[in-house]
Amino acid sequence: MSDAMPRPKILVVDDTPANLLVMRKLLAKVDADLVEVSNGNAALAASLDHEFALILLDVQMPDMDGFEVAEFLSQEEHTRNTPIIFVTAAYADDMNRIKGYGSGAVDYIVKPINDAILLSKVRVFLDLYRGKQELRRLLAELDQRNQQLQLEIAERQRLEELARHQASHDPLTGLPNRMLFLDRLGKTLARAERRGVSCALFYIDIDDFKPVNDRYGHTAGDELLKAVSQRMLEAMRKVDTVARLGGDEFAAIMEEPADQADALLAAQRLADSVRKPYRLELRDHAEPVEVRVGASVGIALFPQHARELDALVCAADAVMYRAKKAGKNQCVVAGS
Repeated sequence: MSDAMPRPKILVVDDTPANLLVMRKLLAKVDADLVEVSNGNAALAASLDHEFALILLDVQMPDMDGFEVAEFLSQEEHTRNTPIIFVTAAYADDMNRIKGYGSGAVDYIVKPINDAILLSKVRVFLDLYRGKQELRRLLAELDQRNQQLQLEIAERQRLEELARHQASHDPLTGLPNRMLFLDRLGKTLARAERRGVSCALFYIDIDDFKPVNDRYGHTAGDELLKAVSQRMLEAMRKVDTVARLGGDEFAAIMEEPADQADALLAAQRLADSVRKPYRLELRDHAEPVEVRVGASVGIALFPQHARELDALVCAADAVMYRAKKAGKNQCVVAGS
């Protein structure tokens, strides 16, 4: 934004060329640009094209006198606050002064004009105008700075939210990581205890993932893990949590299962979804590659199998390893 303000403009309205010449010479002593017109209609037209710091308006003019011009200007939003000084050789009585003030005039100057008085008054109004312009500029600058500040705050909040998300989510799959998973598990257990309801914890290990990773490379392994994650999310309810603990190990929290059978059914549904074949688009293969993996799922319920978080995690992890040793691709409930 430029700091330089435009020069103020003064509109001089008089139907006598000699009077315009006198005004022009006199007002050359002030720091302002003059716009001269000779009738009321021209004055109204000029007011549409320019913003004036002051209007010096002759009262006696043909067709439209100064009172009518002032009345029109006072009714327009962009000119109603423009100061008008009536310049007149007549109508100096109080009644006509009152009429002029009622039309929007701020002052009267009677011809013949006293140069010192006119210049003094003009300079006062120019100073007021410059002050108003400076205030307008400062307010615009403040508004611009406020907008910039809002943008900076929004960007900072976005970056903070991104940092929080990155700290609590797995970068590959976008699932909650171990830290967020344990936080949610703790809150779920506390909520379940308050309500006197159950919840289920699934520990999940992807079977036969390593052969796919070894054969097709880490990129294929990453694509497979993302696809597996999506399958798990779709198999569970929106109120539940699916998390990646690391490598090919995952976990899920099931909110308020009806009973142990309901939790087992949900785990089997998840495992069945994971077992369906995957078609991976690989850069070094012309055609999609079809691969298959499985899921070994250990299930532990609160409060049936454990009431504390660590104990529940240990129970689910232990039966998950039992499922793997028993032949993989199966779901095992703690205590069974």
